Amino acid sequence: MDHLKYSGADFGTQYEVLAGLIADDPVLMAFLEGMVALDLPYPLLGSGAIYNMVWNVLTGRSRHLGIKDADIVYFDPNDCSYEAEDRVIRRARSYFANSPIPVEVRNQARVHLWFPEKFGLAYPQLRSSAEMLIYFATKTHAVAARLQDGQIAIHAPFGLDDLFSFRLTPNPVLDNRTTHERKAARAKAIWPELVVEEWPG
Repeated sequence: MDHLKYSGADFGTQYEVLAGLIADDPVLMAFLEGMVALDLPYPLLGSGAIYNMVWNVLTGRSRHLGIKDADIVYFDPNDCSYEAEDRVIRRARSYFANSPIPVEVRNQARVHLWFPEKFGLAYPQLRSSAEMLIYFATKTHAVAARLQDGQIAIHAPFGLDDLFSFRLTPNPVLDNRTTHERKAARAKAIWPELVVEEWPG
């Protein structure tokens, strides 16, 4: 298989290919539809559930190989308490209880409250769900999707060429080298086609 057949294509082409791959995946579509049914504010499905699926399809592997969980985020600045987030987490886990991929749900409005203690790094207070993508340790991973007016909408602040080029590009906006290298090593073991760019400096 030519896993690089969309590498270097224009953004519009890559966008349509990605949206089509998601639309052809009943499990991912169930997540997108569930986010609407749960009435989550400004929801996004992101990270590995999307980019790992793409790599699997383009290399002829099992569609969900290597996907540990589905990252579902929402944005509710009106209640940044742990208790409020926990209620949403429990409701989502109950809704997706029969999914073959477990869900990980987080309110992006409160990430700045727990991120420094967990990772030892300061984290900015976000203004939207999509803003989280610009702080990912690896630009390639910064892709998310949601249903908007019944259509699949893609958020990819760094574009999609890294994804379709099987290239893991670091994002040094935060001092997050360890995360980039750890995730790259795990991914490379599953998808040896990947090219890993080193952290700058």
